[in-house]
Amino acid sequence: MTERQMQIGEVAERTGLSLRTIRHYEEVGLVIPSARSKGGFRLYTEADVERLMVIRRMKPLDFSLDEMRDLLEITDQLADTDTPPTAPERQRLRERLDSYCKVADARCETLRARLMAAEDFAATLRRRMNGK
Repeated sequence: MTERQMQIGEVAERTGLSLRTIRHYEEVGLVIPSARSKGGFRLYTEADVERLMVIRRMKPLDFSLDEMRDLLEITDQLADTDTPPTAPERQRLRERLDSYCKVADARCETLRARLMAAEDFAATLRRRMNGK
């Protein structure tokens, strides 16, 4: 049984990303469609959709395209069962991944603080509207 393939419109709908964004991610090498139809249409698999969702989740944390690419390469190499990395290489990859985890955690904390400030501001506005 072959894996189901989706055209870009369905992928955009499933991921919440625009067609333009998905094409841009292809141009910069973050997500390459798994295949092309005879008519040249991009065809994506479930794994491609999952990869796009990972990228989408990195965006609010302000990862650059280069950081995204590096992080995806690290996770790809760690997950590679055909040519797994050597033990020293695996350790080096895990250390790099750990540094990205720390950056993501710090950026999440910054976003939480910004959200708290925004919610406080919204509450202040509501109090002023209610004359309190």
